[in-house]
Amino acid sequence: MKSKFILFAAALLASSALSFGQQKDWANFSRYEQANQTITKNPTVVFMGNSITEGWQNAHPEFFKENNYVGRGISGQVTSQMLVRFRADVINLKPKAVVILAGTNDIAQNNGFIKVEHIFENMVSMAELAKANKIKVVICSVLPAAVYSWHKEIDPIQPISELNSMLKEYAKKNKIAYADYFSVMVDERQGLEKKYQNDEVHPNKAGYVVMEEVIQKVLKKVLR
Repeated sequence: MKSKFILFAAALLASSALSFGQQKDWANFSRYEQANQTITKNPTVVFMGNSITEGWQNAHPEFFKENNYVGRGISGQVTSQMLVRFRADVINLKPKAVVILAGTNDIAQNNGFIKVEHIFENMVSMAELAKANKIKVVICSVLPAAVYSWHKEIDPIQPISELNSMLKEYAKKNKIAYADYFSVMVDERQGLEKKYQNDEVHPNKAGYVVMEEVIQKVLKKVLR
């Protein structure tokens, strides 16, 4: 009985230590720390985002390598986390431009409830940080989603529409480039077109092809 208690206590301590370690690196600076240190050439563009961006680089690494683009997406992240690591993963790499694709995980409440206006403010803060460091900005629309498989009780349609309207208006008012993925990927449900996805949220290869066509047209103008 005593030995079982000791094993249980040890497991509990190990779990607590892991949890504490995760809390210490809440923004996950460690995810790209080594990769950032090994970069010898300033990237032309950094793509800041969540699992959609991370999956993009995994699905089509050639797109990034051939264009001197760098992906800095982290699965599950919300805009607050991206804002915290923005200097380490974007500014310090000294790119010519940054593509910011974020917000869907905030709406999914991955880190708890957050008002749409505060999601918007986090994205504006990232844009302002980039501009202050002479980095050109592309703000992206949130991709359509009719449901989140991990939070099915949340209806994302209205908040996604609201956030996209705010981002588009901000970009227009401040003469910032806007990449509209939503309009070319949405279906009649206001979700992600089935031929572009497998799980209602993340693009498949066909989806990323569409996104590449959209972003390349925008970046051609931004980098001109």
